[in-house]
Amino acid sequence: MKNETAVAALAALAQDSRLAIFRLLVQAGPDGVSAGRIREALGVAPATLSFHLKELVHAGLIKNTQEGKFVIYRAQFETMNALIAFLTEHCCQGNPQGCGVPEVACKPAATKGRGVSTEAA
Repeated sequence: MKNETAVAALAALAQDSRLAIFRLLVQAGPDGVSAGRIREALGVAPATLSFHLKELVHAGLIKNTQEGKFVIYRAQFETMNALIAFLTEHCCQGNPQGCGVPEVACKPAATKGRGVSTEAA
């Protein structure tokens, strides 16, 4: 990951609502969450939510797809893992076990079905 990409991702996450949105999408896994459900879960006004989602998409942290009448947002786990790797790549002089940093790569569970992500809000 390039410095500019890491800075863009970190800047996008450096805001309470965007961090909450990203965490919600990470928790949802590959099924993602509709914009309406995000708004409902976080209590964010539609125009404000649209702005924050655009910022996260621009930073490459989330992706949206149209599914019928719903727009579904999903965390981009590859980008998240690349950012974590970038931040920890030289940890403890290349020995992350020495400083307690786990070698973690988030691999979301297989899609279980559409669940709540496609319900109208």
